[in-house]
Amino acid sequence: MVRHHGELGRAAYYLVLIGGILLVVLGLLALVGYAISIPIPWPGMSFGFVWLPIILGIVAIILAKRVTELVWAIILIVVGFLGGGIGGILVLLGGLLGLLSHFI
Repeated sequence: MVRHHGELGRAAYYLVLIGGILLVVLGLLALVGYAISIPIPWPGMSFGFVWLPIILGIVAIILAKRVTELVWAIILIVVGFLGGGIGGILVLLGGLLGLLSHFI
């Protein structure tokens, strides 16, 4: 099971897990929406960036179990910052809580 450092660790775990799932789901929806939409104002401009939240969401889901460890909490903060959107915000907040729970 997941090793928690109290209630902050548990809250950080759930925030990162939910944020990672949202990053993946919203990234897939954006990918499908991009593939369906024919008129594109800037073709090729954003197709590469559609994959970024999906990859970062998978990384967040994998690292959610280690959110209370110092190095992984910092990496999750960066993942949340780069992921963007509501999922990225949740991952970032979970990483901050995990960092805080490491020192408390």
